[in-house]
Formats: sequence, C-alpha cells, structure tokens
Amino acid sequence: MIADGIAGSSRTLSRMAKLLREVCVSALNRLKERGMRIGGRHRFVVVDESKFAHKRKYHRGRCGNTWRRKRTWVFGMLEVNGHSRRPILRLVKNRSRRTLLRHIRRHVRTNACIVTDEWRAYKNQLSQYGYRQFSVCHKQNFVNPENNAHTQHIERAWQTYKNQIWRLRGNRTPQSLATHLKMIEWYYWLGNRHRNGVLGRLVHDLKKLQK
Repeated sequence: MIADGIAGSSRTLSRMAKLLREVCVSALNRLKERGMRIGGRHRFVVVDESKFAHKRKYHRGRCGNTWRRKRTWVFGMLEVNGHSRRPILRLVKNRSRRTLLRHIRRHVRTNACIVTDEWRAYKNQLSQYGYRQFSVCHKQNFVNPENNAHTQHIERAWQTYKNQIWRLRGNRTPQSLATHLKMIEWYYWLGNRHRNGVLGRLVHDLKKLQK
C-alpha cells in the first residue's frame, strides 16, 4: 500500500488499520444488541477455555504490563453447523462454574447440544439448565467411544485464532486482545457471510457508520 501510494508511511497504515477495526467492532456491537445466540436444530456447540499470552520473540525484551501477567483465560463457545463455524469468545477472570455457566446461559439457546471436556465447572451441570450435554474425558480418550463426542473443532479453532493474533502482535494488553477477539467474531459472524465477501461486508459497515 505504501508502494502504491495509498499510504505514506507505516504509521499511516497503523492508523488506517485501527479505524477499520473500530468500524468492524461497531458492526459487531450492533449485532450484539440484536442478540448473539448459538445452538439449535442440526447444529451443536463446543465449549472450552484457553490461555492467550503474549510471547517475547526469542524470550528477549521487557514484559511490561502485558496480558501474560493477569486474567489470561479466554472462554470459547463454537457453533458447528456442517462446514460453518460461529465463535463467541469472552475474556474471563477465572474458570469457575459461576463464570462459565453465566456465559453459556447467556449465549447458547436452551435445549442445544453442548460438547465439553470434563472440567469440573460444567461436568454434569448443563442438563439442569435445559441443555443436552455430551462430554469426553481427555485423560482417557480424545473421542468418547460411546457417543463420538470430541472437542477437536474448538481445539483447531484455538490454534487458528492464536496464530492470527500472534501475527498481529495484538495481545500485549487486555484491551488489544479484546479488540482482536471481536475482530475474529466479526469475520465469522459477518465478514465471510456477506455475498460479496469480507471486503463487501467492510464497505457495508462503513456505509452504516456514516449514516
């Protein structure tokens, strides 16, 4: 973009990227106002938690007040519908039962099928809230031999999300990590579902913001 004369410097490119992220986050916030709920007929939800920590290249440089120092957990709820995926990603201070169940009940429709590991926060807990729960014990199997339940969908998704954020060096602070998690949600909920692709959705959101 600098060679083509679209931007005069890397600083300008950074400002452009920041503005585009704000456009996408605004579009996602409008979607949240209407409700972001997953699960339903012919689809299931896989839930899991993962640590997102900023890493220093070759373990050099000062850490500063980075995300690695505190509140490192991200709770993910991934809807699987054939080849379609829709994630909901939330920063959490801990993995307690109260915290995780609150997010599940807020974002997953009642009577949905939920696949989990056997983390004690939701082990044998979801049926009392109207969900159909299938679990796998990773100490014994990666796939439950009785019902074929597994969490590999979200395990692969974690790797993809972390690689994306690592390339952007975007998890140095809680604020930057939260923004990049929203960008991931925007892509899967809005960007790749537009008839004209991600660029078409971005133009659509720019027009909405100008009204």
